[in-house]
Amino acid sequence: MSATNQEVETKPPLDGRTWRQYFPKGDLWVFGYGSLIWKPPPHYDQRVPGYIEGYVRRFWQASTDHRGTPEQPGRVVTVIERGFWETLDDPHAPFEPASTNRVWGAAYHIPSSHAEEVHDYLDVREIDGYSVHYTPFHPFSPDSAAPKTALESVSSPITCMVYIGQPSNPQFLRDPARREPQDVAEVISRGHGQSGKNTEYLYLLEKALEGIGLGSADMHVTDLVRRVRAIEGDGEANKEEEKAERDVRLSLSEVAKGVEADLSE
Repeated sequence: MSATNQEVETKPPLDGRTWRQYFPKGDLWVFGYGSLIWKPPPHYDQRVPGYIEGYVRRFWQASTDHRGTPEQPGRVVTVIERGFWETLDDPHAPFEPASTNRVWGAAYHIPSSHAEEVHDYLDVREIDGYSVHYTPFHPFSPDSAAPKTALESVSSPITCMVYIGQPSNPQFLRDPARREPQDVAEVISRGHGQSGKNTEYLYLLEKALEGIGLGSADMHVTDLVRRVRAIEGDGEANKEEEKAERDVRLSLSEVAKGVEADLSE
């Protein structure tokens, strides 16, 4: 996938630590569009909801570790540059709004004292096919009472580091048949890895996106939820969705407490 005009281009340094070129003060901004929304990185002192532009979010990345195994890979999300995505067959394409290229999620600010540590942590966490990119992030807040420090850059984009599973990576679903929504849903319904059930990942993402402030997840996610519910049956699906909602609420409440504590210090 080629870089979009949204993505900042530069030659990487010899040690591979590209983030230093984008964050000369030594701090770090990280954007999460998947599990980072409900499972934040350590040592952050700000969490800001918002979006990046020029991409679509899809469950088109195989997971051989966190939500699957090498023998039975699960499915997790990546973001795909919209221009490239438009060249692919996607049954969900008619439902993707042509008027917006936005992928919603949350950005985290990491102070300089922990930037190296968090970068190393994320490299390990996102090791299964993801690579580091940089793109403008647009903050958004539906809550005018939110802490000022979390909103001080709302009027202008923030450069963020983001982990993307590009179409060239070995875990990307190159076979169009494996990208069919029903096939993805069936794999998710069976998947299980070191971080738990693949269905849990899907339901957690749905609830986390609802908690961003827009009230709903994107259509691709909600359609997969519907399909997985049909496979699991209402009884099991209801239990898992209710647990996901509780877990996301707990996670977000801990996020709020942590940011409040940092602001009071």
